[in-house]
Amino acid sequence: MAGTGEAGKKGSRVRSDCWIEVEIRDSGGVSIDLQSKVSGMFGERIGALIEEGCRALGVEHARISVEDQGALPFTLAARLETAARRAGAKVAGEFLLPMSDKCAYGSKSDRLRRSRLYLPGNEPKFYVNAGLHGPDGVILDLEDSVAPSEKDAARVLVRNALRVVDFYGAERMVRINQGEQGLEDLEWIVPHNVNLILIPKVEDPRQVVEVDRRIAEIQKKHGFTNPVLLMPIIESALGAWRAYEIGAICANVVGLAIGLEDYTADIGAQRTLEGTESFWARAQVLNGARAAHVQPIDTVFSDVADMEGLAASVREAKSLGFVGKGCIHPRQITVVHDSFAPDEAEIEKACRIVLAFEDAEARGLGVVSLGSKMIDAPVVKRAKTTVEAAIRVGRLDDDWREEKPPV
Repeated sequence: MAGTGEAGKKGSRVRSDCWIEVEIRDSGGVSIDLQSKVSGMFGERIGALIEEGCRALGVEHARISVEDQGALPFTLAARLETAARRAGAKVAGEFLLPMSDKCAYGSKSDRLRRSRLYLPGNEPKFYVNAGLHGPDGVILDLEDSVAPSEKDAARVLVRNALRVVDFYGAERMVRINQGEQGLEDLEWIVPHNVNLILIPKVEDPRQVVEVDRRIAEIQKKHGFTNPVLLMPIIESALGAWRAYEIGAICANVVGLAIGLEDYTADIGAQRTLEGTESFWARAQVLNGARAAHVQPIDTVFSDVADMEGLAASVREAKSLGFVGKGCIHPRQITVVHDSFAPDEAEIEKACRIVLAFEDAEARGLGVVSLGSKMIDAPVVKRAKTTVEAAIRVGRLDDDWREEKPPV
């Protein structure tokens, strides 16, 4: 059946993207009309990619128009597939580019999650350089940053990015949509080595169970064994009230994040810089996460120009017990990392406490002291945590004991 579909963006101000129109025909084979800013160097390769995509999708007769503004192959492939689907083509399969070795790594529950950089799911221009900024994680977003009319396009683009984009070791996260739409999102991303799924607006532990169950079904269907971790996002009064239940419901949950834009709207308050209106919810999520033995992750700081305000916000989050924060701009990443890291005075004090504890333990003493001050078990535990954090972020060498004087 003849039909026309289009996908992507066009215009001189577009970068690293393209616009593709597919008109399905009853005969005549495939014809390609290509306009590209890089046609002199890559025109033949783009044409070959389009032809390969048509074969993979089962499109035998079509007129295809391409306006390219420097899109990479994963974007061209995604726009072609979306346009063909929108044209009503009887798509025979997916147009999958080969999985890159740089996309094959997994994750683990206790890895650093100080920063998570949000990337709008339908904006490929942000993808390629995201990992160069050194975030602990990148969030390929299918939810709030994507218009309802572009959800289908974002799914294909995110799937392709998971297969080929080098994020330089950052945890590869996807924020799915709510409800049944989010469960459908999983079909597009789980088979392509996503590391972690962010579940938005969670108010009931059963929402997490449902996502985890669907992931297991997809993994079994495709024969994948890499674990897919979960991070519910708490964004309402009810969600905050049930934070512990949500964090403890499933072994694959590794953290609880809080989103304050939706939370403050839910309670009918204005979000302020001081944050007094959301302190209870943040405390609920923090304590719920700690009680469930998962990581508590703070909300984003929305003013991307205020680096001093961001640093102060991170220090406050750290003082409360949070271990990470969302980022909406790459320039926030370094500030977040520096502000979460233990400072020199904290590290020095922690090392002295750990050495004092180890010395007392070696001598069989039941009491630990540092100078004239007695040190109890919680203080030692906190000091060990600080030392471990300092080592993980590169502020303390593994062999630090050799450099520190005896107590």
